[in-house]
Amino acid sequence: MRGVVLHTPGDVRVEDREDPAIIEATDAVIRITSTCICGSDLWPYRGIEPADRTPMGHEFVGVVEEVGSEVITVAPGDFVVGSFVISDGTCQICRSGYPSSCVNRSFTGEIGTQAEYARIPYADGTLVATPDQPDADLVPHLLAASDVLGTGWFGAVAAQAGPGKTVAVVGDGAVGLLAVLAARQLGAERIIAFSRHPERQALARDFGATDILTERGDAGAAAVKELTSGLGAHSVIEAVGTQESITQAIGSTRPGGHLGFVGVSHNVTLPGIDLFFAQINMLGGPAPVRRFLPDLIHRIWTGTIHPGKVFDLTLPLDNAADGYRAMDQRRATKVLLTL
Repeated sequence: MRGVVLHTPGDVRVEDREDPAIIEATDAVIRITSTCICGSDLWPYRGIEPADRTPMGHEFVGVVEEVGSEVITVAPGDFVVGSFVISDGTCQICRSGYPSSCVNRSFTGEIGTQAEYARIPYADGTLVATPDQPDADLVPHLLAASDVLGTGWFGAVAAQAGPGKTVAVVGDGAVGLLAVLAARQLGAERIIAFSRHPERQALARDFGATDILTERGDAGAAAVKELTSGLGAHSVIEAVGTQESITQAIGSTRPGGHLGFVGVSHNVTLPGIDLFFAQINMLGGPAPVRRFLPDLIHRIWTGTIHPGKVFDLTLPLDNAADGYRAMDQRRATKVLLTL
């Protein structure tokens, strides 16, 4: 099969990879119909994480080709949406709502789903079938659910976004934009989005943002407080993962408020004394996307939400290198790869 491989930072190639096959009775083999490039894929692309002939990709939708003898919730021919985390769905951690910390956890990034096919372990705990075969125009929205929508949704849930709340979203990538959508769906009264890019500002407003701020860092936190009578937001979602963004998010949260952090952290240290006096609640980490998938698929299927609007560039799989360059240079928010 054909698949994307990152040989070294900046060196993306589409080449022949070994065809997957059923190994365990809980496996499924998927024919991937759409995949995409994630902002987190840029960390190894830029050399911030190691890359050495690394298969790439962790977001996917597709059709089940084959299942192991113990798989019961999906069958050959089903169209499925998968989480970026492999989870068994049965351990105590999964049952408590955190399948992204499953005791048998692995990541689909280790499989590399920017490819024509993939073997998915623990298919019952990782995949969710759609009600029927989706129309082509629905597929990008379903694909968004496999990571960026589910991650933005977790950020909003962790921040306890809801009726009567003012929510601030730090980060205007796909996750941050979909955190805006999630906050609106959860009933937030006011949603403040940070963005300096006109096209992303427009999408944030389309998804439900009521206010746009361009300030960053301490100035960004001060701007949130200025909009909230000096108090800060009830709910803040951090969707970047840098020192500046987490510090800005902490400073934007009012005492007693909630901060949901879902940006993958790189070289971040938390200021202990600032946290001590901030008196905020924090929850985050890898999003338990599988927990949200049935609800998100239903909202997409019924036309309630349209998260696939975050895809602003579509390319064939063989042109994946162009997609990585476009996202690295911020010429694209998120790239969809077709097969």
